[in-house]
Amino acid sequence: MSLTNSQYDAIMRQYDAIRDQNRHLHQAREAEIFDALPEYKALEDSIPLLSLQAGRALLEGDASAKERLHTALEEIRQKQQALLATHGYSPTYLQPLYQCPLCKDTGYSTSPNGKMEKCSCFRKREISLLYAQSHIQELIQKENFSTLSYEYYEGEDLEHFQTSVKRCKNFVENFKKDYQNFIFYGTVGTGKSFLSGCIAKELLEQGHSVIYFSAIELFDTLAKYSFDATQKTSFEEVCRDIYECDLLIIDDLGTELTNSFVTSQLFACLNQRMLGKKPILISTNLNLEELKERYSDRIFSRITSQFTFCKLTGPDIRMCRKGLSGHRPQ
Repeated sequence: MSLTNSQYDAIMRQYDAIRDQNRHLHQAREAEIFDALPEYKALEDSIPLLSLQAGRALLEGDASAKERLHTALEEIRQKQQALLATHGYSPTYLQPLYQCPLCKDTGYSTSPNGKMEKCSCFRKREISLLYAQSHIQELIQKENFSTLSYEYYEGEDLEHFQTSVKRCKNFVENFKKDYQNFIFYGTVGTGKSFLSGCIAKELLEQGHSVIYFSAIELFDTLAKYSFDATQKTSFEEVCRDIYECDLLIIDDLGTELTNSFVTSQLFACLNQRMLGKKPILISTNLNLEELKERYSDRIFSRITSQFTFCKLTGPDIRMCRKGLSGHRPQ
């Protein structure tokens, strides 16, 4: 599923706006420093003349002129940084400003093999346009680590939740260096989707690409493109996104109508992401026996061997908040 021309143009306009905003901010900072520190500006103004003199010397056959210029420019840079530090400014205060240092807010960066490709920040914007992410965006605004509460848990339920929260925070902290998958399982309304949202919010704010699907939406989307011969390219692109995004969240696994297509697609998703060491978060109301009965042995084997299990138990928090449950910790 590719971006339309209008969607692509919309993303590129976002980058244009970011660059314009940062350019204006840099110009304002530069004017501030030039006004407050005339000696800084004098050093900056000396650079064109030094460059011109070095160019003339090179034309006249002075091979050492280039090296002398580099030395002089480095001395100017050090003096300028010292001036900034002395007057309470960061040494990087006048460096170019980028929201994404990888692509310098162009949307494209150089891959390890030297090719230009879509930057991770572009992929994040692309995913937000292509997939129905409204639920996760709405969820993370009100359900995240800053709104986390232990109010409705007690005893063993509280221990389960505290352990899961700790694992989730470690997952976020070590996301770039440690590959992990999580499956949140247990009774209805005990915080499974909440914890997925906590993780999603933190990683989205760090610039990672996150795709959220309910199990029903995931397999409906795959079926939509898989069974239409004219949508072969779109199906391949959807699979690529699902397999390669930084984090895939599958919510409410087990609520979908399970059949051979669902089983094969779930296996492919798990297998491809595990091969690429791309993390997955799954939430489900199914217990281990029900997972084993519903899905193939191959799927159950991968889940049990490659996932960290986080069991959540207790009252239905949604009902507690609405005052519809008689259970409330004292």
